[in-house]
Amino acid sequence: MDHPTFRGLDHVALLVPNTEEALLIWRDRVGLKVLYSEVVNNGAVRLTHLDLGNTHLQLVEPLLADHPLHRWLAQHGPGLHHLCFKVDDVGQAFVDLPTQGLPTAKAPHQGTQGKRALFLDASPTQGIQLEVTGP
Repeated sequence: MDHPTFRGLDHVALLVPNTEEALLIWRDRVGLKVLYSEVVNNGAVRLTHLDLGNTHLQLVEPLLADHPLHRWLAQHGPGLHHLCFKVDDVGQAFVDLPTQGLPTAKAPHQGTQGKRALFLDASPTQGIQLEVTGP
């Protein structure tokens, strides 16, 4: 069986209630450069990427009042939400990863800068939420 090749870490995602407040920490105190910020998934989420040198720090802010990430924030508070790995083909990862014991949580979705992305079920990874992304 061919395994999809993870091509490295794409980003580390922090879930935040307010991007501007988070930037006071990560941009202004820590000194990370903002690379870009965009609203995706029909206005549901703001994704802001900061430069970590060899990868990105992604600030994830839910924008819709009924977005499920608000429940996550209420339970866990701001902080680490997921790790995202690069793959060559998100569609192929959707097919192949479950055969490797890494079931997907949902169908692929829109990520940043037109990329496709896919969340995996966190139970096989000891509760750590993983995402894969690619062209």
